[in-house]
Amino acid sequence: MDFSSQQPIGVGLRSPHIAEIITSQPPIGWLEIHSENYFNPHSLARQQLRQLQSHYPISCHGIGLSLGSTDPLNLEHLQQLKQLITEAKPFLISDHLSWSSVDGQFFNDLLPLPYTEEALDNFCDKVDQVQHALNRQMLIENPSSYLQFQHSTIPEWEFLMAVQRRTGCGLLLDLNNIYVSSFNHHFDCQTYLAAIDPTVVQEIHLAGFIRKQLPQGEVWIDTHSQPVSAAVWQLYQQWIRCHGSHTPTLIEWDAEIPSLATLLAEANKAQAIIDKEFANDIIINSA
Repeated sequence: MDFSSQQPIGVGLRSPHIAEIITSQPPIGWLEIHSENYFNPHSLARQQLRQLQSHYPISCHGIGLSLGSTDPLNLEHLQQLKQLITEAKPFLISDHLSWSSVDGQFFNDLLPLPYTEEALDNFCDKVDQVQHALNRQMLIENPSSYLQFQHSTIPEWEFLMAVQRRTGCGLLLDLNNIYVSSFNHHFDCQTYLAAIDPTVVQEIHLAGFIRKQLPQGEVWIDTHSQPVSAAVWQLYQQWIRCHGSHTPTLIEWDAEIPSLATLLAEANKAQAIIDKEFANDIIINSA
């Protein structure tokens, strides 16, 4: 499947929508899967993926490599990922700037790193190992987080760019994660975005979040259970205006999953922003 002939807006493939997408084949630019859900080559999910990959470009988005852990890489996990990639032929492969395991025990979350030189060395080493094993470049996604380590010495945006420079990985820029974390940790989204080299951003994520009141105060949580917020749409419009519309964009919706029609309507909003900015460029260039 030639991605270049497709629209740049994709959606996360979730189980409630799979049968409908197979049957109706709606006009979706591409589909992103959570890699670990498709590791079993004999599962129904893998059979459905085989049907879909003949109609849509596929991206593999991992949540289980635990790249920031001091544990060794799980070689069985890595081999299963490699087998999936060999068959699904994804145009992008990604995972997170996070960790989720200690001494082989996994947590059901993507946990934040201490942003230190030691953590940077460890994370880069893991990325290098994965890219070498897969013989493919991978993308690293910026996280959303709800706490920070007091001994962190490097701003997250500088840490992320250092990983990119040292490993040659690409970046998956999640604008919702930046917005959520900017509130939780009191930084300016524009400071973060200004530090990111747009030439290494190969995918953008958009999603929704919730606000929760705790005794200590308000916290924003990246639940992927709501439409994209107006503020995140504004960040996306800014990115498109400054850097163009060539970067594949994904709508994520992982909890309280709506109808496929509602999900595709969110994708159409992203496309409308691209169309509007493209039209403005034509007007400016022809003036």
